[in-house]
Amino acid sequence: MRGTAKLRAGATMPALTVSKVGGGEIKIGDAGRWQMVVVYRGQHCPICRRYLKGLDGLLDGFRALGAEVVVVSGDPREKAEAEAAEEGWRFPVGYGLTLDQMRTLGLYISEPRSPQEIDRPFPEPGLFVVNPAGQAQIIDISNAPFARADLQGVLNGLKFVQEKNYPIRGTAA
Repeated sequence: MRGTAKLRAGATMPALTVSKVGGGEIKIGDAGRWQMVVVYRGQHCPICRRYLKGLDGLLDGFRALGAEVVVVSGDPREKAEAEAAEEGWRFPVGYGLTLDQMRTLGLYISEPRSPQEIDRPFPEPGLFVVNPAGQAQIIDISNAPFARADLQGVLNGLKFVQEKNYPIRGTAA
């Protein structure tokens, strides 16, 4: 059985870089600030589109907490650019997440069901909240598009973590 090692809560978030729609790069795990990284399956997924629309609606709340919000997928540039332009998302959109980067994040990876869906393996959903020390404060990884973290709950939880200096949970051996 071949699997991907899951990222441990409290571990240093792997420093990864992906290309960004509109030019430049997105740096994942860049310490010094709160960062929320949302991994989505790609343009082919209507459930992802609805989820990211909900995220866009909560973006001001995350920003008010000082959290940089970024989303990334394994899509090629053309697909990521088309979807971001069509949806008008306000958060940075990264593309071209490699299989090695997906594995480094501990994501589940799926093969396409058909070439019409997508032409390459793609990541299943993941959400990572990285604290200013560069540690994985919150991790939510799913193997299916219909099981994801509730974004309002994450926003409320991040506010609680910041206000109460709440520790990273799930670190016991």
